[in-house]
Amino acid sequence: MRWSIKIARIAGIDVYMHLTFLLLLGWIGYEYYRPRQSVEDAVWGIVFILTIFATVVLHELGHALAARRYGIETRDITLLPIGGVARLERMPRDPWQELVVAIAGPMVNVVIAAGLLVGILASGGFTLGAQPITPENSMFAGSFAERLLIVNVFLVVFNLIPAFPMDGGRVLRAFLAMNMDYAQATQVAAVVGQGIAFLFAMAGLFGPNPILLFIALFVWMGAAGEASMAQLQSAIEGIPVRRAMIEDFVTVRADAALREVANHVLRGFQPDYPVVDDAGRVVGVLPQASLLAGLSTEGPDAPVSKYMRTDFKTAVPGEMLDRALARLQEGECPVLPVLDGDRLVGLLTTENVGELVMIRQAIKARRERVPAPIGPAAAPPLDDRERPAEQVTRPG
Repeated sequence: MRWSIKIARIAGIDVYMHLTFLLLLGWIGYEYYRPRQSVEDAVWGIVFILTIFATVVLHELGHALAARRYGIETRDITLLPIGGVARLERMPRDPWQELVVAIAGPMVNVVIAAGLLVGILASGGFTLGAQPITPENSMFAGSFAERLLIVNVFLVVFNLIPAFPMDGGRVLRAFLAMNMDYAQATQVAAVVGQGIAFLFAMAGLFGPNPILLFIALFVWMGAAGEASMAQLQSAIEGIPVRRAMIEDFVTVRADAALREVANHVLRGFQPDYPVVDDAGRVVGVLPQASLLAGLSTEGPDAPVSKYMRTDFKTAVPGEMLDRALARLQEGECPVLPVLDGDRLVGLLTTENVGELVMIRQAIKARRERVPAPIGPAAAPPLDDRERPAEQVTRPG
């Protein structure tokens, strides 16, 4: 994720902190300093928020280690002002596995809360109700452990709200998917989540409470995004990359001038170009944004090698499209070269995957309206790539 710095590596997983997290620390420090004008209070406030986010990291590690049990690795964990995000390679499609992965994070907070509760009771009990709580002392009411216990209980309750993108939304989908199609289960869970978001929004408007409005927007967008992603994954499930890749493309040489690429663009070729060496091996990708940056900075005579990206990822024709698409979306390069060994055989972009999905959905919609003919009159597949490999015949 952009604007993030690596702060640790735990259990083989890189942990990053988004730079906006520093703004949160500054705001917390100021809020703790303001009531009593005490630097010591500010320091303890920052220590408290850092401790909370340590539990957030443990929460995300719970998800990551549960996913690892099913062969799913975690790319990284990023701390944001609103919480933590563990980027799994994929979510398990088996409902029981998704249930375990989803519930593992909140269970970490349950264990932390239980440990804190035992420690508090063993050290003399709660002090939280010893004095009246006012706006001035609310941040200092109770001991450090008591406040941390309350935060962990809140994290459990909040994360188990049955709405995406919270863990409760995935728990709900897992239970639904045990009795219905995965995409349909996602759609039902998304509708439930958006209903909860609507209730949050109403409470925020009539409260008024800006935080509830923010949560409502967060939940609504998360539910919509999860539903769209599930529909896309359902549409491309079981399809190999070779069925979606672009096979008619243009390559450019690393020593070519940007003028040559600009001429290709003006003649209507693709916007992003694989860059090859003398042997035809892919050594980079020149996205349209990099081309325009080079033209505006140095002009059309600048070499392609200076502006091409070398941090591109690749795919192979036989791998499943959903895996390759996830790799494409996680990277910053807009095109995925498809290689058969060292030979470039195609390009994969989100646009042509979307076109494949639209075409398949259009054909599916017609098939649902019109019964398919039987026997020799049956319509042929869209092209040879739609036909199983063993059925494809070509003249000798």
